[in-house]
Amino acid sequence: MNLRDLHYLVALSDQRHFGRAAEACFVSQPTLSTQIRKIEGELGVRLVERTPRRILMTEVGDEIVRRARDILNEVEQIRNIARNTHDPESGTVRLGIFPTLGPYLLPHVVPAVRRRFPKLELLLSEDKTDNLLQQLREGKLDAAILALPVHEDSLRCEFLFEEPFVLAVAAEHPLAARRHLAVSDLKNHTLLLLEEGHCLRDHALEVCHMSGADERTGFRATSLETLRQMVAANVGITLLPLLAVSPPISQPENLRLIEFENQPPSRRIAMVWRKSSALGPFLLRLAENFRDLPQSLLAPFSLSNEQTTV
Repeated sequence: MNLRDLHYLVALSDQRHFGRAAEACFVSQPTLSTQIRKIEGELGVRLVERTPRRILMTEVGDEIVRRARDILNEVEQIRNIARNTHDPESGTVRLGIFPTLGPYLLPHVVPAVRRRFPKLELLLSEDKTDNLLQQLREGKLDAAILALPVHEDSLRCEFLFEEPFVLAVAAEHPLAARRHLAVSDLKNHTLLLLEEGHCLRDHALEVCHMSGADERTGFRATSLETLRQMVAANVGITLLPLLAVSPPISQPENLRLIEFENQPPSRRIAMVWRKSSALGPFLLRLAENFRDLPQSLLAPFSLSNEQTTV
């Protein structure tokens, strides 16, 4: 058994289909199937349960795949150590970010990263938090930008910044004339929230619990943009992160944004990577670029109702 065989086995576990796994490994399906049978013969156990409609991994197959991932990840770390010895800034970094932050943060950061590390290949992947954490564990990502807390002893969390939330309402809403709100002013109101799996939903629910607000039943948005448009249509109110409403992001004409006074609800953003990663020292330097945002982006914007429209 060699590293190539482990790649075949992991690909089959991921794809649960011989044809797709073969494509992922850039080999023919017969080649991959033959190699899987060879591994089974060498180990003397069945790793794959072949059913008419799908491929299932046996219990021992799942355990061997888990260990194979660890081995392949360690091999990649060895390669990274070798590459970083020569030129740590000219390698590849696979960075994950969640969808309610990525489109609004990256335009402010990526140009600076390209200027500071012109040879760096930054591969970006957008997904929900749980999926990003899984990809980090499996070595499919080198780092991820996530909202704290992250409860993983194997991961290092480097704090970047704290992002306040603002309240978004339609122009016709009773709160639209307010310039500032206390969190307690949300009591007895109902908020539109994202669907399960978005960390922004969890943060909004915390605000609901603190203020005595409730979730609007019968509706859960799939994206931040859907929330924004539903609020503008006067379907309900919601919380939006500050970067998502800061220039150059345009707002619907009917949308009003209201700041929270004193200590506004917020989310804490961090760059996260495996403590065992050979890229650790370089990721610390990369994190500096994500931390070095213009102060105006995260400061209260004090917009009047007229200024919130574009």
